[in-house]
Amino acid sequence: MPIAKKDLIHLSDLTVDEIYQIFKKAQEMKEVLAGDDKKHPILRGKSVINLFYENSTRTRSSFEFAGKYLGADVVNINTSSSSVMKGESLKDTALTLDRLNPDVIVMRHGASGAHEILASHVKARVINAGDGQHQHPTQALLDMLTIYEHKGGFEGLKIAIVGDILHSRVARSDVWGLQALGADVTLCAPPTLMPSRADQLGAKITYDMDEAIKDADVIIMLRIQLERQKSGMFPSIREYATFYGLNAERLKLAKPDCLVMHPGPINRGVEITPEVADGVQAVIEEQVHNGLAIRMALLAIMGGAAE
Repeated sequence: MPIAKKDLIHLSDLTVDEIYQIFKKAQEMKEVLAGDDKKHPILRGKSVINLFYENSTRTRSSFEFAGKYLGADVVNINTSSSSVMKGESLKDTALTLDRLNPDVIVMRHGASGAHEILASHVKARVINAGDGQHQHPTQALLDMLTIYEHKGGFEGLKIAIVGDILHSRVARSDVWGLQALGADVTLCAPPTLMPSRADQLGAKITYDMDEAIKDADVIIMLRIQLERQKSGMFPSIREYATFYGLNAERLKLAKPDCLVMHPGPINRGVEITPEVADGVQAVIEEQVHNGLAIRMALLAIMGGAAE
């Protein structure tokens, strides 16, 4: 089952049918992971390069494990000790990597749109592992898979995405994907952390968290990205937690079976209290496991061994 486009840069590069086929492949990968032998060497002889210009634990490690579990030769390039630190441009890095003849390049970059530059200079298929404040398609896919496995579908679901929308590439990918699959999405943030053109994303906009999560089927909490923002976006961490933090009392406004999600890492006590993060409605650890399965599925498909 191929993906029509060469690269996965925007989640909208996928059709709805392709998204569901990726879910199916990921569920097959979860069966492999549940066995005694997690190795499924369908990518033996293939090569994967992980090129991360930004720090990452979950995304980078899951792509690395995904490639190795599938039998690919995986090379991790640490840009802090590469020619990037000598001033090499992304174009020249791409041209160098292209001569190494990899099959797939997974990249995370701090600049929105960087993957278009990479993809235009390499024959390898490119997977976006996050670019600036733009897109994070594999995170959206694992979020959607988690919801799909619990809810059985998306049509009519009320989903609230709460937090630092302005700086969140996760939110932008989630909004497109969830709406494409039939969900009703509400974005909620302080006015200073809501994009000026958020209405163009097609979701409902509110600055009142209680309104956003009332009768919600799913709540996706977002991390405050202090590393991407200037000071003064909100008065204090304590005030942010008071108005936009998810605690047990506030969670009662949502449906009793509401899922609580977070892409991680969590600022405990800020975006979400420990009792909620560790509670029965939270599926945060499932998201991590589904992230591995989704990335295995994508590498298998885009590496040319999806049959």
